[in-house]
Amino acid sequence: QVQVVESGGGLVQAGGSLRLSCAASGRTFSGNTMGWFRRAPGKEREFVAGLSWIGANLYYSDSVKGRFTISRDNAQNTMVLQMNSLKPEDTAIYYCAASRYVYSTSRVADYDYWGHGTQVTVSS
Repeated sequence: QVQVVESGGGLVQAGGSLRLSCAASGRTFSGNTMGWFRRAPGKEREFVAGLSWIGANLYYSDSVKGRFTISRDNAQNTMVLQMNSLKPEDTAIYYCAASRYVYSTSRVADYDYWGHGTQVTVSS
């Protein structure tokens, strides 16, 4: 059974940092695109950052570019989202997801395996 589990959320003041981790089990995702999404209260789930195996391409939404960094450790089947210079508008539930594709994609529908999410709250 495939499981994707996030950890590392919490409460932080604006300007602070948090590090989210994602652990996958049940199969290896070293050849698949993986990503982070988030859902703020009253909003749709949105793409945050992704990492494709092909070309080792890292890509980000405009709202987090320059502040967040995504990385993965294929040997450990894990992925990390380092979040710096956090803003109150970053407050959301953050989800880790794995895609069936190997190319870059930010579409929710292209991701098949999802974690339950971890809460990130940024106070002003």
